[in-house]
Amino acid sequence: MTPLIPAACNRPDNDPIFALNAEAMRRAAAGESIVNATLGALMDDDGRLSLLPSVTEALAQVPALRAAAYAPIAGSPPFLQAVIHDVFGASALAAQTVAAATPGGSGALALAIQSFLEPGQALLTTDFHWGPYQTMATQAGRGLETFGMFAANGGFATAAFAAALQRQVERQGRALVFLNSPCHNPTGYSLDAAEWRAVAAAVRSAGERAPVTLLVDLAYSRFAAASADWVTAIAPVLDTATLLVAWSASKSFAQYGARIGAVLATHRDPEQQQRMRAAFSFGCRGTWSNCNHLGQIAITGLLSDAAMRARADQDRARLIGLLHERVAAWNAAAAAAGLAYPRYEGGFFVSVFADDAEAAAARAREQGVFVVPVRGDGRGALRVALCSTPVAQVARVVATLARAIEATTRR
Repeated sequence: MTPLIPAACNRPDNDPIFALNAEAMRRAAAGESIVNATLGALMDDDGRLSLLPSVTEALAQVPALRAAAYAPIAGSPPFLQAVIHDVFGASALAAQTVAAATPGGSGALALAIQSFLEPGQALLTTDFHWGPYQTMATQAGRGLETFGMFAANGGFATAAFAAALQRQVERQGRALVFLNSPCHNPTGYSLDAAEWRAVAAAVRSAGERAPVTLLVDLAYSRFAAASADWVTAIAPVLDTATLLVAWSASKSFAQYGARIGAVLATHRDPEQQQRMRAAFSFGCRGTWSNCNHLGQIAITGLLSDAAMRARADQDRARLIGLLHERVAAWNAAAAAAGLAYPRYEGGFFVSVFADDAEAAAARAREQGVFVVPVRGDGRGALRVALCSTPVAQVARVVATLARAIEATTRR
């Protein structure tokens, strides 16, 4: 007889990505030649975690007594205002937005699921998506439904999205959409301006029939090659729907362990803004109480102080350049090898389509290349974390995956 509730009895004890990373590290420590393209952390070409010196200094300069004190439950007001300005700048949306601090972007996603879906209802996202979306939904007693992300022409499947959103509104009377762009995890795809406008039109239409909330997951946005003006394109959703943003310092400031993030909610009705502010504060208190005060103070300075922000942007530019070298090397080698993958202009990840992703990933591991198998609606892919792959190893990764996919392709 187990004291656990039935739903908790047979859950996996490790995230599959972290499990693959652990195996890769064990084999490397044993002397094997390993390329570990699993974790979403930006590494230098020598294999060390990339840091922004300006951020390290900002954290060190926070007075100990301030850092040790509790932060307000919903987050430090200067931090929240700095994040809102970081996302929306001087646009009209900034004045219509409320926010709450969260433990990384993950906390923003979890808080959205708890606040905008009833138990038993499902969020909607792309068929290729970050696996913890499902984990968070399950943990919260909600579900997850998907639509095929890519159209036949290789672009974002706006028609499939609109149809899936309308079906969900009809069935459960509300909808919460997670859309990760630019630099989608796991495919690397970034929506262009026309695709953003089509998304906005679909959300606006569905919002005429039921409460609809669109969450834009901006985790990797600072590493986009040339991000479309999604803010202008998406603004029409506010005619009928709510806009959320999941903001994270983990990737933008290379502080994965600090767990600094925020959820932003934009709505035209001041009464609804206040209700969402209260719901977020209640959800924070009931889930994690409050967030890392040290990180909030340091990030506020890095966002608000012109000199500090300029230094951080300069430090980040070096990392963006490092990553874009790998993106260019990937696109050249993968195109020459005939690999099938979505449009890839920047970001931590790219995915290669494969009929049997699990088998192909296993074959690649036999040759010392670790990638993550992922599954869409009817087809698989291999997620490659170029963020942690030295540029000199990109050609090896491409060649290994080409062989693995060829060996496991269904005849």
